[in-house]
Amino acid sequence: MFNKNISIIGGDKRSIELIKLISQENTVKIYGFDKYDEKLDIKESRTLEEAIKESDIIICPLPFHKENKYIYSPFSSEKIEINSLLKLIDKKQILFGGKFNSEFIKECKAKNINILDYFDREELKIMNAIPTTEGAIAIAINNLPITIHNSNTLILGYGRIGKILSRILYGFGANTNIVTRNKSDMAWINANGYNAIDIKNLNENLSNIDIIFNTIPTTILKEKQLIKLNKNTLIIDIASYPGGIDFEKAKELNLNVKWALGIPGKVAPTTAAKIILDTIYNIISEMEDF
Repeated sequence: MFNKNISIIGGDKRSIELIKLISQENTVKIYGFDKYDEKLDIKESRTLEEAIKESDIIICPLPFHKENKYIYSPFSSEKIEINSLLKLIDKKQILFGGKFNSEFIKECKAKNINILDYFDREELKIMNAIPTTEGAIAIAINNLPITIHNSNTLILGYGRIGKILSRILYGFGANTNIVTRNKSDMAWINANGYNAIDIKNLNENLSNIDIIFNTIPTTILKEKQLIKLNKNTLIIDIASYPGGIDFEKAKELNLNVKWALGIPGKVAPTTAAKIILDTIYNIISEMEDF
């Protein structure tokens, strides 16, 4: 697709699948996968320096960092320091990654390093919502004694995931309720045949809910809301950190809570890798001098 020299550094199963996809048409070097339990067709570079030397493009994982100090690399026997990568990058190379932290972006700009965050792209966020939604529904099916059909479901938030999730749940035959504060969203929710609930009225709409899907990355379900839930309610939080639930209070109340982070890489790594690759390709196709 690119016909370039590409380095893939660290990451989970999405990166493994990305290696397989990109190596079909490009020269690829990899680093950070020595603990992966299946044999890859590409031999791992001995050092980080060897892995990125002479590469046109360096692709790092989503998320990029762990503890703001190391590149996220669960299949590596060593911790790959972000600063080590920063020292080795050539100004002519392009560095891709997902969810770069602000400090790293600042350092790259100071060194005139060409850094591009593929997670900033809207097309990736939209397409990534599909495996996230399917994974969340799979969690619900595997943790409920009832069917999705005719269940009382509550979605907190009507963003990318909320829109796709509501459509699929409605297709299952669930009673689909969606909480938002945006009046325009409420109109669309009702127009699509779902039930819109103003967030101001959340507390009075919790007692008969079977499944809650939270998509909002700020605490919505606090003690005041949690005590109103049925003990059999399943709560699935698919929002990024810090999530939308008071997890400690939920544990005290013995509620059934699943905080499902990084769903795409766990349930559909091949699809997730293809989404990342397509996004990178879109970015490169928009660059005039590459």
